[in-house]
Amino acid sequence: MIKVLAKDIGIDLGTANVLIYIKGQGIVLNEPSIVAIDTDSKKVIAVGREANEMLGRTPGKVKAIKPMKDGVIADFEITEIMLNTFIKKIKASSLFSRPRILICCPTNVTPVEKNAIKEAAERTGARRVYIEEEPKVAAIGAGMDISKPSANMVIDIGGGTTDIAVLSLDDIVTSTSVRVAGNVFDQDIIKYIKEKYKLLIGDRTAEDIKINFGNIFDPNKKENMEVRGRNLITGLPHTITITQPEIEEALHESVYKIIKAATNVLEQTPPELSADIVNKGIVLTGGGAMLQGLPELLTKELEVPVFIADSPLTCVAEGTGVLLDNIARLGDR
Repeated sequence: MIKVLAKDIGIDLGTANVLIYIKGQGIVLNEPSIVAIDTDSKKVIAVGREANEMLGRTPGKVKAIKPMKDGVIADFEITEIMLNTFIKKIKASSLFSRPRILICCPTNVTPVEKNAIKEAAERTGARRVYIEEEPKVAAIGAGMDISKPSANMVIDIGGGTTDIAVLSLDDIVTSTSVRVAGNVFDQDIIKYIKEKYKLLIGDRTAEDIKINFGNIFDPNKKENMEVRGRNLITGLPHTITITQPEIEEALHESVYKIIKAATNVLEQTPPELSADIVNKGIVLTGGGAMLQGLPELLTKELEVPVFIADSPLTCVAEGTGVLLDNIARLGDR
């Protein structure tokens, strides 16, 4: 456990994972956004990685809850418990030290949702809470210089939302947020296999297929993978073999919703800034950026070079670190 005194901390409060950055120390926590509770006593049994191990494998009275949905708080009380646990884990708050917290949210959150995020952070014992929009922080974390009067474009594909933004002079010029991202990809795979093979698979199996097998640009017809689940007709365990083109088919509709959203952002961008984007390209961040074939497909469809950030999973957390070093720039957000 890491002991800190009155250090500023940045939180990437994601639908899939929570990452915490401590000024001067870097990322000190990266755990799944999951809380396991006993439904009888309403007592919290586990949080984060430990709770994730229980996902889909818990007895009836133990429920694994994901309190974040589509990038915003779906369960206020459970989110607060989760944040409290993580902040205690890194020893960031004590009787004598109350940290300043910078927390990120999607671009399309309502003022009510933004307040809910702020209140959850304040109740963990923060001295001050700042809220910043995710694509801006992701761009900074990806090493983009957004302070100059030229355009930078980022597509941040997280667990619950895909945030797309064009940035210039330290601010967002045009942006959108769609509730299509990693979790939707998992559900697409579950639905496809259920409908085609009458086989029920869990979230973890779907995620494994997405990460280790899917290819949405040039799927190999000869590549196949064995998938185990429960046969919906017999109710018995069953194994099937799937191919890469099938996963491309399963994900096609959702991926093209992201492409359409990115096209809309490009269409709303002033011509001078559009020229910058053509020259610099678009940077992909977030876990969804690692979907095989995505940069190539986006490059083809948007007719602009698309690159993956050096460390897509940690861009938002790294970006909070840069902003914490310049906390005066955050003002009264």
